[in-house]
Amino acid sequence: MSLRRFAFVYLASESPRRKQLLAQIGVRCELLLADGNEDAEALEATRIGELPADYVVRVTRAKLDAARARLDRRGLAPAPILCADTTVALGRTILGKPADAADAARTLALLAGRTHRVITSVAVGQGRRTLQRTSLSRVRFAALSRAEIDRYVASGEPFGKAGAYAIQSAAAAWISRIEGSYTAIMGLPLHETAALLREARVEMNP
Repeated sequence: MSLRRFAFVYLASESPRRKQLLAQIGVRCELLLADGNEDAEALEATRIGELPADYVVRVTRAKLDAARARLDRRGLAPAPILCADTTVALGRTILGKPADAADAARTLALLAGRTHRVITSVAVGQGRRTLQRTSLSRVRFAALSRAEIDRYVASGEPFGKAGAYAIQSAAAAWISRIEGSYTAIMGLPLHETAALLREARVEMNP
């Protein structure tokens, strides 16, 4: 008997970029978003002394656990669940989503003229089985003036983004070098994701 194949994957993410990236490799997805009484932001809370790579792996697992419980609670049809998390790091410092405009400006000033890491972990849950991979990229920012930072913050683009920027936005003009995966920096490493989905027997029709 052949193993079952799945026509779609549940995407437990509000990020429109992740949905677009899955469509790019021919994967159909259904959103599996948090209920109103779930504290999704609490899952991303940092722990004292936690290294950035450990943090992003842990948070991705926590998101998957929450999504599994959500699927069971709603009685939805079984299918693999995909979760991901991205963090930006300078050394051991995790630069998450900015709390406000001042925090966004502070973060961008830290990144200016320096190379930082972007770490994205993706996990696929198939029943009780968990498949997970993590991608590490390095991004070099040019020096930035205060006026450039202030204009970008005023655009609203930094909010909801780890490291206070999106590579597919106007901030791309500041990036002088990338080592790693462009799609991972966007929020979903397609090479690693495709490998996990093949292992989970999810159909891809590019």
